[in-house]
Amino acid sequence: MSDAIPLNKVLHGDCVEIMNALPEGIVDVIFADPPYNLQLKNSLFRPDSSEVDAVNDEWDKFDSMAEYCEFTRAWLSAARRVLKPNGTIWVIGSYHNIFHVGHIMRELGFWFLNDVVWSKSNPMPNFNGTRFTNATETMIWAKSSEKQKKYTFNYQEMKSYNDDKQMTNVWSIPLCTGNERLKVDGQKAHSTQKPSELLDRVIRSSTNRGDLVLDPFLGSGTTAAVAKKLGRNYIGLERDQGYVDLAVARINDVEPELFFEEIPSIDNRRTRPKVPFGQLVAQNILKVGSEIVSKDKKHRATICGGGRIRCGEFEGSIHKVAAKIEERTSMNGWDYWFVDGLSFESIDKLRVDFIEQGLNS
Repeated sequence: MSDAIPLNKVLHGDCVEIMNALPEGIVDVIFADPPYNLQLKNSLFRPDSSEVDAVNDEWDKFDSMAEYCEFTRAWLSAARRVLKPNGTIWVIGSYHNIFHVGHIMRELGFWFLNDVVWSKSNPMPNFNGTRFTNATETMIWAKSSEKQKKYTFNYQEMKSYNDDKQMTNVWSIPLCTGNERLKVDGQKAHSTQKPSELLDRVIRSSTNRGDLVLDPFLGSGTTAAVAKKLGRNYIGLERDQGYVDLAVARINDVEPELFFEEIPSIDNRRTRPKVPFGQLVAQNILKVGSEIVSKDKKHRATICGGGRIRCGEFEGSIHKVAAKIEERTSMNGWDYWFVDGLSFESIDKLRVDFIEQGLNS
């Protein structure tokens, strides 16, 4: 790429101005998490009278919906300009803004590929009990125009990630909590930090190693951090200097994943409970580069990215690799693979523990 392209940089300033100053048609994928214009009027309290730490940041406030739509049209127009002819864009939002965003995208000529629903496994309750709990957000995945023929979709990798089942457009992923949530002086560093697993799926599904990912609203830096981990280039744009500093520090701590040659999966075995092996890896319950061992301890496999494992010359899902080793048509990898540590336990037990933790959180 040209030296004029600020690869792997976080740029401070207005995203529209910066994107309009970048060379045209350089970006493979844009992930945008714009202000939602939540229009919160009053404080929100729990039943015990404690105040909820809600989104009331100045960057989310607009004087009117007309002003918000004008802002949306400006940044989407600039984003469309920097996309490659075969590039795509992801935009995430809630019911407050996503319908307005989608309408403007269609007016600008974008062509929708999917709406992907992020189903939060641990949503914030509706404390007032006046309506349904908001447990989802929507991502629009789109190409630049209806005429655009080519774009990246790593179907086989996402299928392997999902235990050899075709991944649907409903992604059950917990909110960003615990050690992943960045804090400053004990308080949330950013009110709308997205979970890394969400960006992991976005970037794995629609880019290849070496591609350029741009985030015009970088915030706490999740997009850039995940892009670096997955061997992609990034450009992050952020107008708040405090967030710039936070994101840069976070990105500097990221170590790129070990990369392994991808071998497409062909299995379609269904397992239960419905938590894919790739989700355990994305949640760092099992780490890329670590090993799992067969129940008889005769075979060891290295965990790769995207829910794949490698044992000798075999690479694929936990089921496919086990079947190759045992020379069978199919195997249940959940029963076959174990973690060889202080306690010799099956990966299925890790899955059950993960499910129970989610139910109790």
